[in-house]
Amino acid sequence: MAVSVTEPLCHPHLYHEKFKVELQVRRPVMPLQLSPEQVGLEMLCLCGQLDLLIRAQMHQFQEQLSQDCSPEESDAFQTQGSEILDQMLQCLEHLPKPMPQLEDYLDMVGLSAMFPRVEVYLIQGSPVEMLETPPMDEYFSHIAKLNQLLVLSQQLEEDVRHLGSHKYIAHQLSVLYQVVSSFRGIQCLGEIKKDIEANFKQMRQSLVPEEGSRQEPQLAASYVSWILDITGSIASAVSLLPDELTDELHPALTFISQFLT
Repeated sequence: MAVSVTEPLCHPHLYHEKFKVELQVRRPVMPLQLSPEQVGLEMLCLCGQLDLLIRAQMHQFQEQLSQDCSPEESDAFQTQGSEILDQMLQCLEHLPKPMPQLEDYLDMVGLSAMFPRVEVYLIQGSPVEMLETPPMDEYFSHIAKLNQLLVLSQQLEEDVRHLGSHKYIAHQLSVLYQVVSSFRGIQCLGEIKKDIEANFKQMRQSLVPEEGSRQEPQLAASYVSWILDITGSIASAVSLLPDELTDELHPALTFISQFLT
């Protein structure tokens, strides 16, 4: 009872905006100063991230419509989209003053043409699908295919050279063949595809153990040499990146080249 009738020792003040603390979680601990070239490359990466995020949200919209639900942006999309936009604005702070508006900068360096979904998102504040396929739509899937081709080839080469048993080599070569076949109209890979088709059955048959044999299957030296020729040719083709293998990469490569001259 005594507590309830006693005057408080002090009255807390209401919150004032001058005491607001800005979050710095995503800023570097050490201050960095990016050159205009580094800003351009960083903005390319951020536009790519935001474009993929928008595409994922558009796919979710389509799933919602197929279930007769009204399209709704996910909380994750709004949060991640805001974070990327904040990183873009922070990136622009490294440019000489006066700092350009984000939309103006993207137009000036050509990123708005490469990522039109990002440009529309900046203007409208919501994700919108494009009527025409943007030039960067195939970039990430093509890079992933090239990486898969190279990694499978390297693993096959490593296993042929060092494994004591070759019983899974035919399966590995079959998987590699499927990836090679997914690249259409590319001469260097087309020749590799035909080479595999011409020799695969005989190679696989050579790995079938004789009845009653307990010996682990091993490829003959001629087949080992043949597979190493294939993996070497693939590694060479991917490393050299000929024009026919990099059509989908040209927008990004052209953009990057302006900052490397």
